[in-house]
Amino acid sequence: MTDPKIKKLASILVNHSVTAKKGDVVQINAGTELAKPLALEVYKEALKAGAHPFINVGFEEANKIFYDMATKDQLQNFPKIKMFEAENIDCVISIAAPYNKKSMSTVNPAKVGERSKIIRKIRDTIINKKRWVITNFPTHALAQEADMTLPDYEEFLYKATNIDWNKAKVMGNKIKRVLDKGNTVRIVGKDTDLTLNIKGRRSIPCFGERNMPDGETFMSPIEDSAEGKIYYEMPAIYQGREVTGIRLTFRKGKVVEARADKNEAFLNAMLDTDKGGRYLGELGIGFNYGIQKFTKDILFDEKIGGTVHLAVGKSYEEVGGKNVSAIHWDMIKDLRQGGAIYIDGKAIQKNGKFLI
Repeated sequence: MTDPKIKKLASILVNHSVTAKKGDVVQINAGTELAKPLALEVYKEALKAGAHPFINVGFEEANKIFYDMATKDQLQNFPKIKMFEAENIDCVISIAAPYNKKSMSTVNPAKVGERSKIIRKIRDTIINKKRWVITNFPTHALAQEADMTLPDYEEFLYKATNIDWNKAKVMGNKIKRVLDKGNTVRIVGKDTDLTLNIKGRRSIPCFGERNMPDGETFMSPIEDSAEGKIYYEMPAIYQGREVTGIRLTFRKGKVVEARADKNEAFLNAMLDTDKGGRYLGELGIGFNYGIQKFTKDILFDEKIGGTVHLAVGKSYEEVGGKNVSAIHWDMIKDLRQGGAIYIDGKAIQKNGKFLI
């Protein structure tokens, strides 16, 4: 018998997150076969909604095999079938269920960057034109990465996902109203004093329609406005590699110095993917206070109440962003001990607690 918590999450994904309706073509991406219990419940819910669902199941090892073996010609080959699929679906529900969170850790980052440029059109078609959501299904790899047992991780995940998302919407909109009226954001904290211009940019509150779990309000700052420095207490993970102790210095919007305690070379390689890689594409403010523990998973970590995250790379067109890049890498700043966010000189958050 299927766990009721899995059934509830499947219903939220289909009926709240992507609002699948009669006639919709719904793509269900199961990252590995471990996602089967949730993927099948999502499939059932989509059928109940009158949609036309289909399931893609991935093999974790395939990505590493590709990057280890692919020739230049194969890296640059544009997957027309995937593009056709992206253009002809209405909704995408992606379920991560890894066996090994480090499966890509030895892959050449330059190859990953090159491939990202080739398939960017497919990714952009889905992100900008389709209804989509991503989520996790509990696995031993995710539990181990979060320093939890599998039962503890399952409880952690469902407490973060199976909630009343209409209540979350209220908090997200409070933050949106403040940001949309503002001109300048200043973020201060440990080894951090960074100023951004947000004048004319609008923000979007998130309450389970794209990420599950959710709980952030995000926007794209003016591309050439970032001035100052920022230190990230939390590790930043990209393409399976963990970079710790990141310190970035910005001048006229660009990262002019990037240092890290671990994997500094990888950090700079990703920033140098293309011209947009050293500029900010996103400012996000987390407000999900049900997520307090850092788990090395950006899906959860960027939503932690009392944190902000800044992504280098691609910005969001729907909020006025203009930065173009093949990467989008979120990095999280903890403000819960001595940090603050100011909008036009007025504090809207101190020590991780909102003042609005």
